[in-house]
Amino acid sequence: MEKLEVDLADRSYPIYIGQDLLASADNLLPKLKGRQVLVVTNETVAPLYLDTLLETLKGYDVDSIILPDGEVYKTLDTLNLIYTHLLEKTHSRTTTLIALGGGVIGDITGYAAASYQRGVDFIQIPTTLLAQVDSSVGGKTGVNHPLGKNMIGAFHQPRCVIADASTLNTLPERELSAGIAEVIKYGLIRDAEFFNWLELNIDKLLARDAEALAYAIKRSCELKAEVVAADEKEGGLRAILNLGHTFGHAIEASMGYGVWLHGEAVAAGMVMAVDMSVRMGMLGEEVLVRTKALLKKSKLPLFAPETMTLQQFLSVMAVDKKNIDKQIRLVLLQGLGDALITSNFTDEQLTRTIESSIALGC
Repeated sequence: MEKLEVDLADRSYPIYIGQDLLASADNLLPKLKGRQVLVVTNETVAPLYLDTLLETLKGYDVDSIILPDGEVYKTLDTLNLIYTHLLEKTHSRTTTLIALGGGVIGDITGYAAASYQRGVDFIQIPTTLLAQVDSSVGGKTGVNHPLGKNMIGAFHQPRCVIADASTLNTLPERELSAGIAEVIKYGLIRDAEFFNWLELNIDKLLARDAEALAYAIKRSCELKAEVVAADEKEGGLRAILNLGHTFGHAIEASMGYGVWLHGEAVAAGMVMAVDMSVRMGMLGEEVLVRTKALLKKSKLPLFAPETMTLQQFLSVMAVDKKNIDKQIRLVLLQGLGDALITSNFTDEQLTRTIESSIALGC
């Protein structure tokens, strides 16, 4: 087992990475403040892992709620189901919520914990690669609104993150690829050597080689933990973690949440961001070629859906959380492993990038 630390002073917490961690009480039970626990999971994950977790929690006052699966259910209505369950089961301020599932479960459970009785503890047990390397780390919680992804939420750090890599054995191939998109992101924004490693080892990741997956999860979490420790609430540096997300969120919202997986939309968005960086003269063409090749090998989309329009992109991007004074800000690259947040681009450069991606997606 590997252990990392997210250094946030009195809100610091560990990330445990290893095999078969769900069945071990050693990391989980010391993080429980009281005797009450609510496990939040979904209808896909529950049959696979809920019983194992409940056995680990034996002796505690444990309730569970099984939510429908999918990004389309990451809403205020679903959030209210958790509140109702907590109230009906008389959970107090010493309760702990445990998120057992992918990014949707982690985000919505975290927001429920942040807001129930003005804040209770929660623990992340991510069961998808995307959640293990990205959404479970850093304390971003929330739900979607029809007009924008993750526009309703709060920063609320977990007590710990338990990334049981053995749960990836049951992950569908499409979900595995979606998680790899976020892994590739870390190489692009912060670690060129890691990007090089990914190019050499992508076949092993796709084949679910345990050693390769363990390293990819560990390095991704290390990189995210560094950024979160330096900028917990996205006042500056942390926004680089959103490479491709401004474009990607527009795809998700316009196509309908869940039609494209988050990682798929981010993959196409990253190509757009790298392409725009090249168009602006900040980046060499070689990085774009390598990015496309790695994403293609990962079985991820490279371009926007042909059914989307320029106006759909611009409408959703106008309400992105990185924007300041109604000015769109993007995460772009000025080198492999070297990202920046900027609004220093022209409308023409942005328009050409979007229209080119739509055209190539036909």
